Amino acid sequence: MKKALIYLAIAAVSFTSCRKDDTSSTTIQEVSDLTTQNANDDKAIAKYMDEHYLDALGRIKAFSSTDASDDGYTKLSDLSYTKLESGVIIIVRDGAQPEDGVTIGETDIIRLMHKSTAFLSNENNGIQYTRKITFANTLESTGVPEVDPTYYYAKPTTVTNSGQSRAYFEIEGLREGLSHFKSFDKADSENYNLQGVIIVPSRAAFARDSHYPYANIDWRNRTFVFNFQVYKTSARD
Repeated sequence: MKKALIYLAIAAVSFTSCRKDDTSSTTIQEVSDLTTQNANDDKAIAKYMDEHYLDALGRIKAFSSTDASDDGYTKLSDLSYTKLESGVIIIVRDGAQPEDGVTIGETDIIRLMHKSTAFLSNENNGIQYTRKITFANTLESTGVPEVDPTYYYAKPTTVTNSGQSRAYFEIEGLREGLSHFKSFDKADSENYNLQGVIIVPSRAAFARDSHYPYANIDWRNRTFVFNFQVYKTSARD
């Protein structure tokens, strides 16, 4: 019973806004080896970056094939970005960083304003990104930051009582990516101006490992895209 209550609490706090965006029933065949999986993920990420841009508030948008109003925007792949050894890609948005930013600690309580999605890579006349679904979205739901998400830091009580490891809950690539950003010191009620993007390939997320089923969804093989602003951090007691 204790495990069930912990899992329900995590789901209720973090994922009330999560929904499936791609409801296709077509089966995607899992590739047999991880080398191919990783290569496919990287190709799908490259395609995603070619087909999306950041708007005036730093939100990721897809280029339209019929509306020319977005023609002046720069695609993500042409922005300055860093690819880490893990495969994680970080885009630090120019002009949208805190003047006196606070270092984000590994165990800090973070307040995260974001829209984050996930997708699968798939071979279909070339490598595609598909089955795009929302992981969490405070921009269009609560309008206030998500506080202390377990996928960033799983508290010792959660780990102990669940009988799992921290890796079962946490997205390692997000933790790594956020270490390259600074936190603001903003009130929850303030308007957002998203500071960047972290793209986490499946190998730096849950890969094919056992993991917590956030929003009752299987995140196996999924690449995550975090589009965010860290409003505030505080040291954990």
